[in-house]
Amino acid sequence: MENECKRKKCEEVLAEIYRNANYAMQSIDDILPEVEHQGLKEEIRLQHEGYAQISAKAAKIAKDKGIELKETSGMQKAMMWGSIKMSTMFDGSRNHIAEMMVRGTVMGITALRTSQSELPIEPDKEIEALLLELIELEEGYEKKLKEYL
Repeated sequence: MENECKRKKCEEVLAEIYRNANYAMQSIDDILPEVEHQGLKEEIRLQHEGYAQISAKAAKIAKDKGIELKETSGMQKAMMWGSIKMSTMFDGSRNHIAEMMVRGTVMGITALRTSQSELPIEPDKEIEALLLELIELEEGYEKKLKEYL
């Protein structure tokens, strides 16, 4: 029973990693056409690559462990797209876009830190390592994005 609980919690953390990376990539895909500042645009493109690598790693771990990961629903994607388009329609400045990206990144870090605190005492090391990699990546992204505020 205890091993099953441990496995379930680790599966939930892996799902959070995958969801977090995919939300970030979707947000970047939605916001990138609105970015005019070349430095910020390049930074956001690089971040997309980082999230794509994490997403691929999470998918591989899930496949290797027989875990099914759910994709973001079409409704969630549409809502995110609409929210970004509305926000940038009124203010497409570099500062505003950087602020939007920072907010999203902080939300992601918060969700990941919550997942980290919910890991079992002896977590799956591969999942834990990927979680820590994504947290470190996002904390670095937050710092970089703040340079554009």
